[in-house]
Amino acid sequence: MTKNELRKRFLSIRKAASCREADMSITEKLNNIPQINNADTVLLFASYGSEPSTWLIAPLLLEKNIPTAYPKCGENGEMTFYKVHSTKELHIGKFGIAEPAGSIAEIPSITDKTVCIVPGIAFTEDGRRIGYGGGYYDRFLSKYPNLYTLGIAYEKCITDDLPSMEHDIKIKAIVTEERMVLCNE
Repeated sequence: MTKNELRKRFLSIRKAASCREADMSITEKLNNIPQINNADTVLLFASYGSEPSTWLIAPLLLEKNIPTAYPKCGENGEMTFYKVHSTKELHIGKFGIAEPAGSIAEIPSITDKTVCIVPGIAFTEDGRRIGYGGGYYDRFLSKYPNLYTLGIAYEKCITDDLPSMEHDIKIKAIVTEERMVLCNE
């Protein structure tokens, strides 16, 4: 199958798997991961459509005073994360996805204690993923090879094999409603 055929197939699978109970289970697992609880910043994405919800974990992180940042996509295919103090600071931006609004002041420092929660349509247990095809995350992650990367997905969106290109960046772990998968270990 081509990447586009795989995207269609797994978007359909994800839509059927999407439910509040699964999102709550993923959130509970995320909330107990040491790398997240010890993070200097968690780079989140604003979930939309049938993606596993990040709207549940954001307030928990902010309650624990763990800074959160969300991406804003630029015209040149680059993505920059900006700190927010509340999800109310997000507005619908490029591609219909919520992003930081208004005059943005603070770009987080990316360190070895920063965690990036990465979106994806499908994942493999060795850390490969298929996203929406824009390459934003691969370009961003290629600049920070030591960043702790964590995908979130419904269990049915974990597959044995996905096509991979040389520039595709593997993630380090995946959290589903059923388990946490440590990739590349």
